[in-house]
Amino acid sequence: MSQLKILPGPEMLALSGEGMRRVMAQTRALGEVMRRQAVTLAPSLPKPAAPPQVAASPMQAATDTVEYLIDASQRAVLFWDTMREAGNSFAEHEAAGCPPVLIFDYEMVVDGRTLPRPCNYALVRITVPADYPPTDPKLRPFVIIDPRAGHGAGIGGFKSDSQVGVALRRGHPVYFVIFFRDPEPGQTILDITRAEAIFLEHIHKAHPQAPKSVVIGNCQGGWAVMMLGASQPDLTGALVLNGAPLSYWAGERGRNPMRYLGGLAGGSWPSALMADLGHGRFDGANLVLNFESLSPGNTWFKKYYNLFQKADTEAERFLEFERWWGGYFLMNRDEIRWIVENLFIGDKFARGEISAGAGTVFNMRAVRCPIIVFASAGDNITPPGQALRWIADVYRDEQEIKTLGQTIVYLMHDDIGHLGIFVSGAVALKEHSEIAELLGLIDSLAPGLYEMQIVRETADNGWQVELVERTMDDIRARSGDATNEAFPEVAKISQLNQSVYDLFMAPLVRPWANERSAELRRQMHPLRLRRTLVSDRNPALGQLSEAARQVKAHRRKARPDNPYLAVEQGMADAIERSIDTWRDWRDAWTETAFHATYGWLAAWGIAGTEASAPAEAQVPAEAPEVRAALGRIEAGGFAEAVVRMMILLAQARGAVRRSRLARSNALMQSEPPFDVMTAEARQTMIREQTVIVSMAPAEALATLPRLLAKAADRRRAMALVAAVAGPEAELGDAAQAMLAQQRNVLGLTLSLVPIGYEGAAMPD
Repeated sequence: MSQLKILPGPEMLALSGEGMRRVMAQTRALGEVMRRQAVTLAPSLPKPAAPPQVAASPMQAATDTVEYLIDASQRAVLFWDTMREAGNSFAEHEAAGCPPVLIFDYEMVVDGRTLPRPCNYALVRITVPADYPPTDPKLRPFVIIDPRAGHGAGIGGFKSDSQVGVALRRGHPVYFVIFFRDPEPGQTILDITRAEAIFLEHIHKAHPQAPKSVVIGNCQGGWAVMMLGASQPDLTGALVLNGAPLSYWAGERGRNPMRYLGGLAGGSWPSALMADLGHGRFDGANLVLNFESLSPGNTWFKKYYNLFQKADTEAERFLEFERWWGGYFLMNRDEIRWIVENLFIGDKFARGEISAGAGTVFNMRAVRCPIIVFASAGDNITPPGQALRWIADVYRDEQEIKTLGQTIVYLMHDDIGHLGIFVSGAVALKEHSEIAELLGLIDSLAPGLYEMQIVRETADNGWQVELVERTMDDIRARSGDATNEAFPEVAKISQLNQSVYDLFMAPLVRPWANERSAELRRQMHPLRLRRTLVSDRNPALGQLSEAARQVKAHRRKARPDNPYLAVEQGMADAIERSIDTWRDWRDAWTETAFHATYGWLAAWGIAGTEASAPAEAQVPAEAPEVRAALGRIEAGGFAEAVVRMMILLAQARGAVRRSRLARSNALMQSEPPFDVMTAEARQTMIREQTVIVSMAPAEALATLPRLLAKAADRRRAMALVAAVAGPEAELGDAAQAMLAQQRNVLGLTLSLVPIGYEGAAMPD
């Protein structure tokens, strides 16, 4: 085999006669070994659609083997050259200070480093590309906040089909909150929240005629967005939480083991230790390493095998993603400690226990703007429980959501992974696009808890969106079991261990750390080292780029039906499954060890494992908002009656199609008397009528004649409601019955409704 080497030109495989005989003998032996390996692996491998063809002769076997070895050798060269490029890109990105990975140009608007309380955040405005429609300053601005969870900013706009691209194509002004690699000395999480509030104030001044901004939070950016909405409820127009964890204790038994790690580690002190060893700064690469360990089969093997398998076509996509995945950011000691103690281990946000300064706390109930939550059942970093459970923890029931005038919509994907929520082009073109469409109508939606369902419409191959009313039982079913866990005790033990560390260990560790030793530790981190070693910084790889150039010039691919390609795929699948089997064993051990440890502590009376049962939901009939609304049940006129009738109809149906919501929104903006009302006045009226309908539906229906004293107003109101509802045949029995009740209570019959009224026959 020593005579087999890559040669230029058509003589690449030209060997001497004796050399060819030796090659054929060795390849026949190798082929037999590989075939035996394939037979051994066969029981555990997925069945191929068509089994690989066995060579008809020894000559064919030799040809297949040589062809595969040439192809695999060349792919290996291309693979390592791509890895070298990734290493070079990593080094260049680090040298440049890890700038945002946005593919869109942008301009600096507010630099948080210049604020009175400086922080390493900044607001930039996305520049509209030449081939995009111009921005309409009257449309609602979009503000995107990316996660500062080890990586840098830009994942929400690192390619055209992204959250940024979706908003730009609809003509919205788009702003992005970026952050720099190094935190400002002494900055805190509260400083960042104040800076983000300043950013929103600046946007509102720049767009005085536009509705309040949509603020989108990706992953860890989600809790930052909720803190902003809770502390500055008058600044936000709507919140979108994509894969955002807000209930860190939630999850399912047998799954989501990451939530147990803090308990097994003894609390927050390890992160404090790493920050002290980093000379007061915590290395975000440690967080990324935790993320990778959740799915090691993919992050440690499969994504690299995909690059090797598709070495001719996968390089660009791989390098594009690695540019973001390989940028590691730092946090101050106080920042990471705040996050771990209040969120990861303390889970204090949903319970309203996080201090906002000046004696106040961050209270999610203070958020008054609509909230859209996008989660996925395939997300193992932010599972559905962590994305949704806060709703059941913050509100007693769905009735209270209506009473407070709040609108919460959640959207569940069946299988996309965590990163796919942000980077998948298909998700951007479907889920994020439909969310953007809904945001233009959200102010016309009655308060309540809804699930957004997207299905394909057969007529024009588009998407049909329906908002289905849900209950807290639906949220709990999605969230997994949140009782009988020891997390409250973990938080207590964490506080104790942190106090011990601060008193006895920190004074010993901190004097030994300096910036030079901290930087050396960062450069020796496995995630950085594996990139710098495979780059031009390594002199051993000096000829790799030339070898790759030669391979590309003389590329010899194996035939698609080469049997060794099937064997290779089978072996790769087996390796991935083996790694995932180890992961499953590790996760099972983690969960068992967690419950065993805290069960033992409970047996000794040190900690209990029973969480307090949630309070039984009660209808807040005595709430001031309810009493005020019910006191006005007979107050109002035409506008209140129409809104009430539409809410009664939607409640009877149990769902609202977006097409009907669009017609309702058009009515609210064009028909008198709605057309002269401000958006805030319309929203206030919708909230009040929702409370009336939900708390006293019978009285709400019976008092409609008091609001519509004139027969002409009754006929016009009924016509408007029928126009918004669309064809009655598609409404369902309950909605049709409600329409009949409304006509009856108003003294109308079907024949009295003006059939020719504009919009009455609008298609659904």
